[in-house]
Amino acid sequence: MHLTQLLGQTKAVNLLRRALTGGRLGHAYLFTGPDGVGKATAARAMAASLLCREDAESAPCGRCPGCLKFVSGNHPDFLSVRPDGAVIKIDQVRELKKALVFPPLEAPLRVTLLEEVHTMRREAANSLLKILEEPPPDNLLLLTTDEAEPLLPTILSRCQVIPFSPLPLAATIEILQRMHPGLDEENARTLAALAGGSPGRTKGINHAELLDLHRDILEGLLAKGAGEADQVETALRLAARVSKSDGLETLLDLLRLFCKDVMATCCRYPGADASQQPAQILARARERWNLPELSDNIQAIDAALQALARNCNRQLVCEVLFLRLLAGAAQQQAT
Repeated sequence: MHLTQLLGQTKAVNLLRRALTGGRLGHAYLFTGPDGVGKATAARAMAASLLCREDAESAPCGRCPGCLKFVSGNHPDFLSVRPDGAVIKIDQVRELKKALVFPPLEAPLRVTLLEEVHTMRREAANSLLKILEEPPPDNLLLLTTDEAEPLLPTILSRCQVIPFSPLPLAATIEILQRMHPGLDEENARTLAALAGGSPGRTKGINHAELLDLHRDILEGLLAKGAGEADQVETALRLAARVSKSDGLETLLDLLRLFCKDVMATCCRYPGADASQQPAQILARARERWNLPELSDNIQAIDAALQALARNCNRQLVCEVLFLRLLAGAAQQQAT
Protein backbone atom coordinates (compact mmCIF):
# COMPACT_ATOMS: atom_id res chain seq x y z
CA MET A 1 0.00 0.00 0.00
CA HIS A 2 1.22 3.49 -0.87
CA LEU A 3 0.96 6.21 1.76
CA THR A 4 -1.18 8.31 -0.56
CA GLN A 5 -3.82 5.56 -0.48
CA LEU A 6 -4.35 6.07 3.25
CA LEU A 7 -7.77 7.70 3.62
CA GLY A 8 -8.68 10.49 6.00
CA GLN A 9 -5.19 11.15 7.43
CA THR A 10 -3.92 13.98 5.23
CA LYS A 11 -1.79 15.63 7.91
CA ALA A 12 -0.04 12.40 8.92
CA VAL A 13 0.53 11.39 5.29
CA ASN A 14 2.03 14.78 4.43
CA LEU A 15 4.41 14.64 7.40
CA LEU A 16 5.59 11.14 6.48
CA ARG A 17 5.98 11.88 2.77
CA ARG A 18 8.03 14.96 3.60
CA ALA A 19 10.31 12.82 5.76
CA LEU A 20 10.64 10.16 3.05
CA THR A 21 11.36 12.49 0.16
CA GLY A 22 13.39 15.06 2.07
CA GLY A 23 16.18 12.67 3.01
CA ARG A 24 16.03 13.68 6.68
CA LEU A 25 14.57 10.69 8.45
CA GLY A 26 14.55 10.64 12.22
CA HIS A 27 15.61 7.55 14.12
CA ALA A 28 12.14 6.95 15.63
CA TYR A 29 8.56 7.95 14.88
CA LEU A 30 5.61 7.58 17.23
CA PHE A 31 2.21 7.23 15.54
CA THR A 32 -0.39 8.30 18.09
CA GLY A 33 -4.17 8.41 17.85
CA PRO A 34 -7.36 6.42 18.50
CA ASP A 35 -7.39 2.69 17.94
CA GLY A 36 -8.33 1.56 14.45
CA VAL A 37 -7.61 4.73 12.42
CA GLY A 38 -4.71 3.44 10.32
CA LYS A 39 -1.57 3.94 12.42
CA ALA A 40 -0.15 0.45 11.83
CA THR A 41 -1.25 0.57 8.18
CA ALA A 42 0.64 3.85 7.71
CA ALA A 43 3.71 2.44 9.47
CA ARG A 44 3.75 -0.57 7.15
CA ALA A 45 3.30 1.67 4.11
CA MET A 46 6.26 3.74 5.26
CA ALA A 47 8.33 0.59 5.78
CA ALA A 48 7.38 -0.65 2.30
CA SER A 49 8.60 2.63 0.79
CA LEU A 50 11.91 2.47 2.62
CA LEU A 51 12.58 -1.16 1.70
CA CYS A 52 11.72 -0.65 -1.97
CA ARG A 53 14.71 -0.45 -4.31
CA GLU A 54 13.18 2.26 -6.49
CA ASP A 55 13.50 5.99 -5.84
CA ALA A 56 11.50 7.59 -3.03
CA GLU A 57 8.96 9.24 -5.36
CA SER A 58 7.79 5.95 -6.90
CA ALA A 59 8.27 3.66 -3.89
CA PRO A 60 6.87 1.21 -3.14
CA CYS A 61 6.86 -0.10 -6.70
CA GLY A 62 5.41 -3.51 -5.82
CA ARG A 63 7.72 -5.26 -8.32
CA CYS A 64 11.29 -5.14 -7.02
CA PRO A 65 12.73 -7.91 -4.79
CA GLY A 66 12.44 -5.65 -1.74
CA CYS A 67 8.72 -5.06 -2.32
CA LEU A 68 8.00 -8.71 -3.08
CA LYS A 69 9.76 -9.89 0.06
CA PHE A 70 7.98 -7.28 2.19
CA VAL A 71 4.54 -8.23 0.86
CA SER A 72 5.23 -11.91 1.48
CA GLY A 73 6.38 -11.17 5.03
CA ASN A 74 9.91 -12.43 4.41
CA HIS A 75 12.01 -9.28 4.25
CA PRO A 76 15.03 -9.76 6.52
CA ASP A 77 15.25 -6.03 7.26
CA PHE A 78 11.70 -5.62 8.53
CA LEU A 79 11.03 -6.58 12.15
CA SER A 80 7.68 -6.49 13.88
CA VAL A 81 6.93 -6.56 17.60
CA ARG A 82 3.34 -6.91 18.84
CA PRO A 83 1.91 -7.58 22.29
CA ASP A 84 2.37 -11.17 23.41
CA GLY A 85 -1.06 -11.64 24.90
CA ALA A 86 -2.02 -8.38 26.57
CA VAL A 87 1.42 -6.74 26.80
CA ILE A 88 4.77 -6.31 25.10
CA LYS A 89 7.11 -8.19 27.41
CA ILE A 90 10.62 -7.37 28.50
CA ASP A 91 11.96 -10.50 26.74
CA GLN A 92 10.59 -9.23 23.42
CA VAL A 93 12.45 -5.94 23.82
CA ARG A 94 15.65 -7.74 24.81
CA GLU A 95 15.46 -9.93 21.70
CA LEU A 96 14.94 -6.82 19.60
CA LYS A 97 18.04 -5.19 21.11
CA LYS A 98 20.11 -8.21 20.16
CA ALA A 99 18.83 -8.13 16.56
CA LEU A 100 19.54 -4.41 16.15
CA VAL A 101 23.23 -4.88 16.94
CA PHE A 102 23.81 -6.36 13.48
CA PRO A 103 23.68 -4.23 10.31
CA PRO A 104 20.82 -4.60 7.80
CA LEU A 105 21.19 -7.59 5.49
CA GLU A 106 19.85 -6.23 2.20
CA ALA A 107 18.38 -2.74 2.48
CA PRO A 108 20.29 0.41 3.45
CA LEU A 109 17.99 0.68 6.47
CA ARG A 110 16.34 -1.81 8.82
CA VAL A 111 12.77 -0.89 9.82
CA THR A 112 11.25 -2.10 13.08
CA LEU A 113 7.54 -1.73 13.82
CA LEU A 114 6.48 -1.83 17.47
CA GLU A 115 2.69 -1.86 17.76
CA GLU A 116 0.71 -0.80 20.83
CA VAL A 117 3.73 0.31 22.84
CA HIS A 118 1.37 1.63 25.53
CA THR A 119 0.94 -2.02 26.61
CA MET A 120 4.55 -2.24 27.80
CA ARG A 121 5.18 -2.56 31.50
CA ARG A 122 7.70 -0.16 33.01
CA GLU A 123 10.68 -2.52 32.78
CA ALA A 124 10.02 -3.15 29.07
CA ALA A 125 9.52 0.56 28.46
CA ASN A 126 12.81 1.37 30.18
CA SER A 127 14.59 -1.22 28.05
CA LEU A 128 13.12 0.31 24.88
CA LEU A 129 14.15 3.74 26.12
CA LYS A 130 17.80 2.67 26.05
CA ILE A 131 17.43 1.82 22.36
CA LEU A 132 15.87 5.21 21.67
CA GLU A 133 18.57 7.03 23.63
CA GLU A 134 21.40 5.28 21.76
CA PRO A 135 19.85 4.21 18.44
CA PRO A 136 21.93 1.71 16.47
CA PRO A 137 23.04 3.04 13.07
CA ASP A 138 20.99 2.22 9.96
CA ASN A 139 17.86 1.46 11.96
CA LEU A 140 14.45 3.13 12.02
CA LEU A 141 11.88 2.49 14.73
CA LEU A 142 8.17 3.01 14.07
CA LEU A 143 6.00 2.92 17.19
CA THR A 144 2.21 3.01 17.45
CA THR A 145 0.22 3.89 20.55
CA ASP A 146 -3.32 4.63 21.60
CA GLU A 147 -3.57 8.30 22.51
CA ALA A 148 -5.86 7.46 25.42
CA GLU A 149 -3.18 5.38 27.14
CA PRO A 150 -0.24 6.71 29.18
CA LEU A 151 3.30 6.50 27.83
CA LEU A 152 6.61 7.33 29.45
CA PRO A 153 7.36 11.04 28.77
CA THR A 154 10.96 10.09 28.04
CA ILE A 155 9.83 7.85 25.18
CA LEU A 156 7.65 10.63 23.80
CA SER A 157 10.53 13.09 23.91
CA ARG A 158 12.83 10.81 21.89
CA CYS A 159 10.41 10.23 19.01
CA GLN A 160 8.97 12.40 16.30
CA VAL A 161 5.24 12.30 16.96
CA ILE A 162 2.87 11.76 14.03
CA PRO A 163 -0.74 12.48 15.12
CA PHE A 164 -3.67 10.51 13.72
CA SER A 165 -7.31 11.50 14.14
CA PRO A 166 -10.73 9.82 13.81
CA LEU A 167 -11.73 9.43 10.17
CA PRO A 168 -14.53 11.40 8.52
CA LEU A 169 -17.74 9.56 7.70
CA ALA A 170 -17.13 9.10 3.96
CA ALA A 171 -13.64 7.66 4.53
CA THR A 172 -14.93 5.35 7.28
CA ILE A 173 -17.63 3.95 4.99
CA GLU A 174 -15.20 3.44 2.12
CA ILE A 175 -12.70 1.61 4.33
CA LEU A 176 -15.43 -0.57 5.86
CA GLN A 177 -16.59 -1.61 2.40
CA ARG A 178 -12.99 -2.53 1.55
CA MET A 179 -12.65 -4.51 4.77
CA HIS A 180 -15.98 -6.29 4.35
CA PRO A 181 -16.57 -7.05 0.64
CA GLY A 182 -20.27 -7.21 -0.18
CA LEU A 183 -21.25 -4.78 2.60
CA ASP A 184 -23.97 -2.51 1.20
CA GLU A 185 -24.24 1.23 1.76
CA GLU A 186 -26.89 1.08 4.48
CA ASN A 187 -25.04 -1.51 6.55
CA ALA A 188 -21.75 0.30 5.99
CA ARG A 189 -23.33 3.43 7.44
CA THR A 190 -24.58 1.51 10.46
CA LEU A 191 -21.11 0.07 11.08
CA ALA A 192 -19.59 3.51 10.53
CA ALA A 193 -21.77 4.87 13.32
CA LEU A 194 -20.49 2.13 15.60
CA ALA A 195 -16.87 2.65 14.54
CA GLY A 196 -16.93 6.33 15.47
CA GLY A 197 -14.26 7.23 12.94
CA SER A 198 -12.13 4.17 13.75
CA PRO A 199 -12.99 1.46 11.21
CA GLY A 200 -10.32 -0.86 12.60
CA ARG A 201 -12.56 -1.37 15.64
CA THR A 202 -14.87 -3.53 13.53
CA LYS A 203 -12.17 -6.14 12.86
CA GLY A 204 -13.15 -9.49 14.26
CA ILE A 205 -16.85 -8.57 14.32
CA ASN A 206 -19.26 -10.89 12.50
CA HIS A 207 -20.91 -7.89 10.88
CA ALA A 208 -23.57 -9.89 9.01
CA GLU A 209 -24.86 -11.53 12.22
CA LEU A 210 -24.50 -8.28 14.16
CA LEU A 211 -26.50 -6.21 11.67
CA ASP A 212 -29.21 -8.87 11.36
CA LEU A 213 -29.63 -8.85 15.13
CA HIS A 214 -29.66 -5.05 15.18
CA ARG A 215 -32.46 -4.96 12.59
CA ASP A 216 -34.40 -7.62 14.51
CA ILE A 217 -34.12 -5.56 17.69
CA LEU A 218 -35.40 -2.40 15.98
CA GLU A 219 -38.28 -4.25 14.31
CA GLY A 220 -39.28 -5.78 17.63
CA LEU A 221 -39.12 -2.47 19.47
CA LEU A 222 -40.96 -0.50 16.78
CA ALA A 223 -43.69 -3.01 15.92
CA LYS A 224 -47.17 -1.42 16.00
CA GLY A 225 -50.36 -2.65 17.59
CA ALA A 226 -48.81 -5.12 20.03
CA GLY A 227 -50.65 -5.73 23.30
CA GLU A 228 -49.02 -6.11 26.70
CA ALA A 229 -48.70 -9.89 26.38
CA ASP A 230 -47.14 -9.50 22.94
CA GLN A 231 -44.70 -6.92 24.31
CA VAL A 232 -43.54 -9.34 27.01
CA GLU A 233 -43.20 -12.16 24.48
CA THR A 234 -41.16 -9.90 22.17
CA ALA A 235 -38.91 -8.80 25.03
CA LEU A 236 -38.20 -12.38 26.07
CA ARG A 237 -37.62 -13.49 22.46
CA LEU A 238 -35.16 -10.67 21.81
CA ALA A 239 -33.38 -11.25 25.13
CA ALA A 240 -32.98 -14.98 24.46
CA ARG A 241 -31.46 -14.34 21.03
CA VAL A 242 -29.33 -11.30 21.80
CA SER A 243 -27.87 -12.63 25.05
CA LYS A 244 -26.24 -15.51 23.13
CA SER A 245 -24.38 -13.17 20.78
CA ASP A 246 -20.64 -12.71 21.24
CA GLY A 247 -21.18 -9.09 20.20
CA LEU A 248 -23.74 -8.26 22.90
CA GLU A 249 -21.97 -5.12 24.13
CA THR A 250 -21.54 -3.98 20.53
CA LEU A 251 -25.26 -4.48 19.88
CA LEU A 252 -26.13 -2.37 22.90
CA ASP A 253 -23.72 0.31 21.71
CA LEU A 254 -25.53 0.33 18.36
CA LEU A 255 -28.90 0.59 20.10
CA ARG A 256 -27.62 3.49 22.18
CA LEU A 257 -26.39 5.27 19.04
CA PHE A 258 -29.80 4.72 17.47
CA CYS A 259 -31.60 6.35 20.40
CA LYS A 260 -29.22 9.32 20.27
CA ASP A 261 -29.88 9.72 16.53
CA VAL A 262 -33.63 9.69 17.15
CA MET A 263 -33.21 12.35 19.85
CA ALA A 264 -31.16 14.48 17.47
CA THR A 265 -33.86 14.36 14.80
CA CYS A 266 -36.58 15.13 17.38
CA CYS A 267 -34.65 18.23 18.44
CA ARG A 268 -33.71 19.17 14.87
CA TYR A 269 -30.11 19.19 16.03
CA PRO A 270 -27.77 20.50 13.28
CA GLY A 271 -25.96 17.16 13.06
CA ALA A 272 -29.20 15.20 12.65
CA ASP A 273 -29.01 15.29 8.87
CA ALA A 274 -25.76 13.29 9.11
CA SER A 275 -27.49 10.45 11.00
CA GLN A 276 -26.47 6.96 9.90
CA GLN A 277 -30.00 5.58 10.39
CA PRO A 278 -32.56 5.18 7.55
CA ALA A 279 -35.11 8.01 7.54
CA GLN A 280 -38.07 5.60 7.67
CA ILE A 281 -36.76 3.88 10.81
CA LEU A 282 -36.12 7.24 12.47
CA ALA A 283 -39.67 8.38 11.67
CA ARG A 284 -41.13 5.21 13.23
CA ALA A 285 -38.99 5.70 16.32
CA ARG A 286 -40.14 9.32 16.71
CA GLU A 287 -43.74 8.09 16.66
CA ARG A 288 -42.95 5.47 19.26
CA TRP A 289 -40.90 7.44 21.82
CA ASN A 290 -40.86 11.03 23.01
CA LEU A 291 -37.72 12.81 24.24
CA PRO A 292 -38.01 11.85 27.95
CA GLU A 293 -38.57 8.21 26.96
CA LEU A 294 -35.58 8.25 24.62
CA SER A 295 -33.49 9.61 27.50
CA ASP A 296 -34.84 6.80 29.71
CA ASN A 297 -33.92 4.29 26.98
CA ILE A 298 -30.31 5.48 26.96
CA GLN A 299 -30.13 5.27 30.75
CA ALA A 300 -31.53 1.73 30.59
CA ILE A 301 -28.92 0.72 28.00
CA ASP A 302 -26.14 2.27 30.10
CA ALA A 303 -27.38 0.36 33.15
CA ALA A 304 -27.36 -2.88 31.12
CA LEU A 305 -23.79 -2.27 29.95
CA GLN A 306 -22.70 -1.62 33.53
CA ALA A 307 -24.41 -4.84 34.69
CA LEU A 308 -22.63 -6.81 31.95
CA ALA A 309 -19.31 -5.30 33.07
CA ARG A 310 -20.05 -6.71 36.56
CA ASN A 311 -20.58 -10.18 34.99
CA CYS A 312 -24.31 -10.26 35.73
CA ASN A 313 -26.39 -12.93 34.00
CA ARG A 314 -26.54 -11.93 30.34
CA GLN A 315 -30.06 -13.16 29.63
CA LEU A 316 -31.53 -11.54 32.77
CA VAL A 317 -29.83 -8.25 31.89
CA CYS A 318 -31.30 -8.38 28.38
CA GLU A 319 -34.77 -9.33 29.63
CA VAL A 320 -34.85 -6.37 32.03
CA LEU A 321 -33.57 -4.04 29.32
CA PHE A 322 -36.04 -5.02 26.61
CA LEU A 323 -38.97 -5.06 29.03
CA ARG A 324 -38.08 -1.48 30.00
CA LEU A 325 -37.71 -0.36 26.38
CA LEU A 326 -40.97 -1.97 25.30
CA ALA A 327 -42.85 -0.69 28.37
CA GLY A 328 -41.90 2.85 27.40
CA ALA A 329 -42.97 2.21 23.83
CA ALA A 330 -46.30 0.78 24.97
CA GLN A 331 -47.03 3.83 27.14
CA GLN A 332 -46.34 6.17 24.22
CA GLN A 333 -48.54 4.08 21.89
CA ALA A 334 -51.41 4.16 24.42
CA THR A 335 -51.39 7.97 24.46
